[in-house]
Amino acid sequence: MRERQPATQTMKASEVRQQFSSVINRVAREETRVFVEKSGVPVAAIVSAKDLRRLEKIDADIAEGWRVLEAMRAPFRDVPTEEIEREAARAIAESRAERKAARKQAAGVQ
Repeated sequence: MRERQPATQTMKASEVRQQFSSVINRVAREETRVFVEKSGVPVAAIVSAKDLRRLEKIDADIAEGWRVLEAMRAPFRDVPTEEIEREAARAIAESRAERKAARKQAAGVQ
């Protein structure tokens, strides 16, 4: 079962300062997440340590994805984009044709 997500609340920075202890306690109990506004503009957020660890993991996963993509792209730096797109389309069409033929063969269709 999914955990209940904390409510998101928007507060002025001055309100956060006045109610800091209460805000921190509600965030720590995962009852709320707080957007902090200055002059009506969101400038910060107060989230639980659990939320921050989750965000850091997401950031690390995204960074790893970009590293993998860059490693895959590196050998093809000097290959024109059009050629890569043409070869990718050819490989996809070939793969689809092979899968279609395999499905026909599995179904006993000639």
